Amino acid sequence: MPELDTAEQAGAILELAKIAGTEEGSVTLDGVRWRYLHAGSGPPLLLIHGFMAYSFSWRFNMEALSRHFSVYAIDLPGCGFSQRTDAPQCSLASDAEGVLRFMEHFGMEQADVLGTSRGGGVAIVLAALAAQRSMRQRIRRLVLVCPINPWSSHGRLLTRLLATALGGFAVTHILPRLPGVMLRYFRRLYGDPSRIAPGSIEGYKAGLDVPGSFKHMLRIVRSWHCDLTLIEESLPAIGELPTLLLWGSRDTAVYQSSAYALQGRLKNSALVMLDGVGHVPYEEVPEEFNRVICDFLLHDTPPTPLETAPELPTSSQVSSVAAPLKD
Repeated sequence: MPELDTAEQAGAILELAKIAGTEEGSVTLDGVRWRYLHAGSGPPLLLIHGFMAYSFSWRFNMEALSRHFSVYAIDLPGCGFSQRTDAPQCSLASDAEGVLRFMEHFGMEQADVLGTSRGGGVAIVLAALAAQRSMRQRIRRLVLVCPINPWSSHGRLLTRLLATALGGFAVTHILPRLPGVMLRYFRRLYGDPSRIAPGSIEGYKAGLDVPGSFKHMLRIVRSWHCDLTLIEESLPAIGELPTLLLWGSRDTAVYQSSAYALQGRLKNSALVMLDGVGHVPYEEVPEEFNRVICDFLLHDTPPTPLETAPELPTSSQVSSVAAPLKD
């Protein structure tokens, strides 16, 4: 993929990456510039994107969520249009520390946190970090959308191969020149590729075209297996945190079978499985996704085991979403 080499190109890409109705901002934390999008007012809601993604992921969700929340969609360092760094490691722990600093910078005493895929891993480690520092109240509720976890075997061998010297060369020098591979990867994230909205591929490509993106991706891959261990170690600290696990039944990136293992370790969690949906439900079925998120954050629906919901969802509310599943 071509690198940005002129201000004109950079401006065009930034325009493509914007989401209507949001305010674009940046903040420097510990010497690193973070880009973020903001919309709405009310209780804070943080959105954390996944691997190879950025705030563009939430283009179909920001408007609906901002009716009830002050929504912040961040570009993690090294992703989207945040600053690229020469940090030797890009781990869940370092990203979680950064998100906590982001919250402190904006004076968020408490926030709901929604993370998807690797961003779900960041959210888990963030919540555990807050709990370990006697700041458990900083995270009110957690929403984990198809989060990476140790119980999904997908990609284990590939990440080990890419972490080698030869694999690293392929990530930084060959992969950027194979747009067809990237297209195939993106299509496989959908349960039904016909649902891919126009401009989606171009929008994600914009974030990867920024120089340094693939080097950052390689650093993430090299930390992948240690990060999976950290996720497992973090779970006991957040077991009582009200958590919604949201999965697509056709997720081929993080196997749906791992959802039950994760739920079993989060004793105050509810699981909703979206039938026929893949790894990116916020893009594939955004209206349904937005409703499920608002039901959980605003109405405690579905209820988690350690709390009682004020009222159960009606049949119309769960017409296309399975009821919480149990082991």
